[in-house]
Amino acid sequence: MKKETFIRSTIILIIGGLITKILGMIIKVINTRLIGLEGIGLYMLIFPTFSLFMSLAQFSLPTSVSKLVSEDQYNNKNLLFSSIPIIMIFDLILIAIILFSASFISIDLLKDSRCYLPILCISLVLPFEALSNMLRGYFFGKQKMLPHVISHVIEQIVRLTLTILLVPTLLKIDLVYAVSFLVLVNMVSEFTSIITLLLFLPKGIKFSSDDIKPQKRNIKNILAISIPNTNTRLIGNIGYFLEPILLTAGMLKAGYSANFITQEYGIVAGYSMPLLLLPGFFTGAISNSLLPVISKAATEKNFSYIKRKLKQAIGISLSIGLPTTIILFLFPTFFLNLIYGTTHGGNYLRALAIPFLFYYIELPLAATMQAMNLSKQVMFDNILGIILKTSLLYFLSSWRIGIYGFIIASSVNIVVVSISHFIHVKKRLIQPNYS
Repeated sequence: MKKETFIRSTIILIIGGLITKILGMIIKVINTRLIGLEGIGLYMLIFPTFSLFMSLAQFSLPTSVSKLVSEDQYNNKNLLFSSIPIIMIFDLILIAIILFSASFISIDLLKDSRCYLPILCISLVLPFEALSNMLRGYFFGKQKMLPHVISHVIEQIVRLTLTILLVPTLLKIDLVYAVSFLVLVNMVSEFTSIITLLLFLPKGIKFSSDDIKPQKRNIKNILAISIPNTNTRLIGNIGYFLEPILLTAGMLKAGYSANFITQEYGIVAGYSMPLLLLPGFFTGAISNSLLPVISKAATEKNFSYIKRKLKQAIGISLSIGLPTTIILFLFPTFFLNLIYGTTHGGNYLRALAIPFLFYYIELPLAATMQAMNLSKQVMFDNILGIILKTSLLYFLSSWRIGIYGFIIASSVNIVVVSISHFIHVKKRLIQPNYS
């Protein structure tokens, strides 16, 4: 039964992920062709900031809710209601931070005043992003993947439709307005996702006072998982946030112009990396299916099942990632031209292809560690990776090697974190007992 549930969940998520990934790629292609290289460069400059706040806004509650619901030891409705005040308070703090720091981030850190308005728009997206992902976490814990898939597909359709209808008009006014809209469209799409997910709740569901009133025990259990996971996300996103800042500082020091830096960073981050991440929805689907299954097995101390599911997950992930890596390594410019209508970034794509193989095992390993209460170790592994990445990024960017300093630093981060995860998972699984 467990095997059937895991396989069925994985298949649903892979099919849904394929659909949403295709829609997402179409959106990226349309965005690239509508706003051009300058617009993509501007969007990629603010994207690390966007990603940082979007990740923090969730406070890792989707993972916490998914894990606790899957263990089937708590009042699941109360888990949701206990999470809501936590997420709302945290998001209000983040909104205040954005409002007060937008000018500093755009002018003093990113060195481009055009980033100010798009960064302000991020604040409007945060509550919607948090709530939709928290609901998804609930359904993941129940191992009901269809609501997640359908909500994601509808979300992408809404984003695609609004982009086609409104971006050309906004471009006639100002490029900054068009880029700002690409941020704001997430607010509308996440709202439609929330409505869709709510429709999948059981009909005639009733709530008692015990369901609605936040319980101290549930809050404690939620925070015990969400705090280390949020720290992990925070560390990763701070590193991502610092990317363009350190890169710009280092390359300016080396004598490169600001326009050259923005353009080359936009090519790597906007063209090359998205192609490498294209099969990532397979890995993400597998990891999302793995978390509740292994969480349940971990409570039962069923180590042989955990090992079997992890090997299966990594095998499936590599069966997709390895052929993709080989094809992109051999024919980088063909796919860049096919998808984006450009050959810029072919050499960068080839340089990143081999190290990115480790990405396809990193996510299943991280999901397994979280399921086995190793969230703190995930955090420490990511701290190590980010320290290495940021140190190398600034050091290598100040050399006259162009954007390759960024490529080398990113590759080292992926490899080190993946190997560290593997070592810790192997060590935990060979121990006969753990709490």
